[in-house]
Amino acid sequence: MLIMVLAVGLSAFGVGCSDGAEPSSDAEGTEPLGIGREVTVPIAAAVATVESPGDEPRAALRAGFPDGTVQEVTLRTDHRIQQQINDQPPRDFSHPALTIPLTARTDDSDVDLTLGAITTPDPALSQALTAADGSHAGLDMSELGAITALRLAPSPDTSNSARAAIEQAFYQAVYQSITFPDAPVGVGAVWTVRQEVTGGVALDQVTTATLTERDGNRLTIDLTVAQTPKSRTWNLPNDAGTLHIEDYAMTGSGTIIVDLGLPLPVSGAIDIGGHQSYRDPRTDTLLRQTISTRVSWGD
Repeated sequence: MLIMVLAVGLSAFGVGCSDGAEPSSDAEGTEPLGIGREVTVPIAAAVATVESPGDEPRAALRAGFPDGTVQEVTLRTDHRIQQQINDQPPRDFSHPALTIPLTARTDDSDVDLTLGAITTPDPALSQALTAADGSHAGLDMSELGAITALRLAPSPDTSNSARAAIEQAFYQAVYQSITFPDAPVGVGAVWTVRQEVTGGVALDQVTTATLTERDGNRLTIDLTVAQTPKSRTWNLPNDAGTLHIEDYAMTGSGTIIVDLGLPLPVSGAIDIGGHQSYRDPRTDTLLRQTISTRVSWGD
């Protein structure tokens, strides 16, 4: 039981994924959030602080897209987990990579997303995802670009394994998005974004953003990310006990291009990875994980 709980719960961006099944593509026992209904998940507040305002001229960065704006972009996610308990051979609990074509339509501060034909190299999951074509998701966004809620509404015939894979991909994307500062900034500006990432282990995430280029509404932003656990003790799901967090090092970087007139990134990628160690105080069992997550946007 311990290995199953850990394999699912330790992903930094695995919010809402199952609490008791191995995350394989054929795990029909996986229990996603949105079974048979639309579900709305609130996203923790992101607070941006300017560290350096950058060069003149400076201007406020505000996401502003008229109602009815349409954007087509492709989201790609790849989440890999290698896990070892004591001296046992390492095991692979990676999630299959997904490629999700998206059509975004705006309405006030809401963004409705229609999912196209999702592809993955995993044959079993690929078959399960065929029923998800035309599914919907949605984002509530502030004028600073912060995502405040995620809505998920897979097609009714979508299987549990496909739903869980879609949820995982969107959580990864949401928690690797960027929030703009309230103060005016120019090229070269640096700001930090602090946000709590909820999931198996509650994390404090600090993203440092640098505005490297601006061409009208189009911004090129370099990102670095660091995560630290809020507590050294992790309470396992389903009352399965507690683990002591002995080591946790998760960092990342990337570059994204955003358009202030469009709701989703235009292109770019962010990679986060590192290693974690957990010890069971009852048995002295030591678990080590190596995790990497890549989220990219583009054609």
